[in-house]
Amino acid sequence: SRMFGVHFLQSSPTTYVMRYKNGQLVDCGLGLTLLYFGPGSTIVRINQTSQDIPFVFEQKTLDYQYVTIQGNLTYRVIGPERLAGQLDFSVDTRGRYLSDDPSNLQQRLVRLLQSQTYTFTRDQSLGEMLSASNLLTEHLMSDPSVLSTASGLGLEIESIVIFSIRADPEMATAMQAEARERLLQNADEAIHQRRKMAVELEREIREHELATERVVQEKQREVRQAQLEADVAIERGRAELVTQQAENEAKLAQARIETLR
Repeated sequence: SRMFGVHFLQSSPTTYVMRYKNGQLVDCGLGLTLLYFGPGSTIVRINQTSQDIPFVFEQKTLDYQYVTIQGNLTYRVIGPERLAGQLDFSVDTRGRYLSDDPSNLQQRLVRLLQSQTYTFTRDQSLGEMLSASNLLTEHLMSDPSVLSTASGLGLEIESIVIFSIRADPEMATAMQAEARERLLQNADEAIHQRRKMAVELEREIREHELATERVVQEKQREVRQAQLEADVAIERGRAELVTQQAENEAKLAQARIETLR
């Protein structure tokens, strides 16, 4: 409200308010409620809640391919007086900003991220870049230029999140076809390996069967040999028995002759 140049200003608990009188800071604080005389007074209001800035931009990789990078930057003002000393956050009697600096601040941060993303992307191939979301996040969160710029403006970078890194649609289609072909080749190779293993297993089984068969045949031969030797021994025993019987009969006949004689 206002009456005869006197204005009343009420702010939220998360808004930092500064009142300048003839260029000198006379009041400041979070959620400050002011009753002030308009002429000669300048009111600065800075929101200290966390602010989100979505961003999306294209970059060129090491192998001259374009990728689209999409993400979000979250920041918070921790040094409002430092920020107010560099950018104009003054408001009119209705609380509307008198300059474009508040919106330009976000554009400035996005351009800074774009510049530092470029230095990262130019050293990565397309294949590497498509899986580099975490590495890019770490690069941006630890980049000295990003940190020093934010600190100089009285800002704190709370988080930088990379949602996606996508290739050009035509290149993405080509990479999908290549990946599909590679998967098919891997599948064919797996089938070939399974067949090879099956043949090898069959060969081992056959060799084992042949070895078993040879062992069985050897045992059968040994059994037959033993039987043959037994038969020969029996026949030899029979021959010796016949010879012995003949000798006995001859001796008996000789004895009879001697007896008769």
